[in-house]
Amino acid sequence: MARKQISLLTRMHQLLVRALAWPPLFAFLPAISLMVFWFGGERALIMISALLPLIYLASGRMQKGFFYPRDAISGLLQRSAFEDLVEQTYLAVQAKGQNAAILCVALDEYDQVVDRYGQSAADLVVRRVGERMASALRADDAIGQYDEAQFAICTSSVRQLDLELCIQLAGRIQTAIEDPVSVEGFSIYVSASVGFCHIKRAPGTSGAAWLDAALIALQDAGRHAPSAIRAYSDQMKKETRTRAELREEVAAALEAGQIQPWFQPQISTDTGQITGFEALARWSHPIRGLISPAEFLPAIEEAGLLERLAEVMMYHAFAALKAWDGASLDVPQVGVNFAGSELNNPRLTEKIKWELDRFDLTPDRLAVEVLETVVANSPDDVITRNINALGQLGCRIDLDDFGTGHASIASIRRFSVSRIKIDRSFVMKADRDPEQQRMISAILTMAERLGIETLAEGVETVGEHVLLAQLGCDHVQGFGIARPMPFEQTLDWITRHTAKLEDVPRIMDGKGK
Repeated sequence: MARKQISLLTRMHQLLVRALAWPPLFAFLPAISLMVFWFGGERALIMISALLPLIYLASGRMQKGFFYPRDAISGLLQRSAFEDLVEQTYLAVQAKGQNAAILCVALDEYDQVVDRYGQSAADLVVRRVGERMASALRADDAIGQYDEAQFAICTSSVRQLDLELCIQLAGRIQTAIEDPVSVEGFSIYVSASVGFCHIKRAPGTSGAAWLDAALIALQDAGRHAPSAIRAYSDQMKKETRTRAELREEVAAALEAGQIQPWFQPQISTDTGQITGFEALARWSHPIRGLISPAEFLPAIEEAGLLERLAEVMMYHAFAALKAWDGASLDVPQVGVNFAGSELNNPRLTEKIKWELDRFDLTPDRLAVEVLETVVANSPDDVITRNINALGQLGCRIDLDDFGTGHASIASIRRFSVSRIKIDRSFVMKADRDPEQQRMISAILTMAERLGIETLAEGVETVGEHVLLAQLGCDHVQGFGIARPMPFEQTLDWITRHTAKLEDVPRIMDGKGK
């Protein structure tokens, strides 16, 4: 019903604009004025003189979506209203032979913002993001609230707008969004991924098809988040169709060895030495190439194969440890992620013990990585018994994504946590934000008092690395150190990293972490 009303309003607006923009109308204005005065007198003439400018003003405001329904939180156009404006813009641009683009924007890891700061703070972030995007755009560009943390922008019709300008606009929007949002004394950092479609590349012959293309580009950007930008291409549509096929292939891929761990190094902030690797699942598809976890992990979960994935990851992680030992390379441990479904297996401890014996490895070579949300939400059940049994066996227990799951100090002690991994949301821009520094210092102080080691995830810059070392964080991991790599590349990386450390003069002896 609301959509029909909006469409009717659009048609009325278009008729009004056409009538007011009709050039011969101005030739008839004197005659119209004389007729009004003749039949209505002086008052009628004054009234018409006052109403005519308002009518012109209303037509302009309607063109910018002024009278369309808006979201209660962000103040941006509602989804149905935005879609109607897209259709209007599509027809206008095609008629004029000009250019326009739709950009879809999604906040990265918005759920973590809600978990960490609460829904009211997250709503304020959404409102500020909407305001900042509006300030980065022209007055005639339309912005819609497309989902809780998803926005859509439709630029107005212009003569010059190519792919490069679209990318620059997307970058300008990202920069505006990434400035911290102050909420009750806290600085909240968010990033955004952007997918866009230029009208000349839009499939189909409607505004709806144009908008769908931009959303497909956003999905692709989300798979490469954070802060990714993707332009729509026909290949993306093909990939969307083939994604459903992945669910059918994933079981065979696990058994065929196509899904294996890639390894991301973790190093000591004190000595620079390698203190371990984290095993991260990657799918090397024979036709599609490398597939990101964001694409295939949901398919594995839907197929009920998460436990089988953990077995595959653990087998290859242990094989990598033996290969590093055989090459006389010092890698103390490997971290393997275990989700709630794997931890619910009553025989998990026996299975891990058997695998360790099979590879002749001691339990301390395995770091069992458990999400903080799993620890925070686990009562005294199978998960609790498994984690504690693995700790008693000698495995290290790493609490992953710390700061996002509300785990209490009692939970940390109850699960015999060896190390907490500080989530990247705390690390991002920490070298420039005093508030981030205070949060990290508080976590490090707590960990020190509890006798627990710390590792910072998502370290991307030298400044962040240096700051974390100064604050006393024990280990770091992230793109600033090295990206995840297949096992074969780790051999050369370890050799180069060790040689680089030997070339650095030692100013003072460090304490091994």
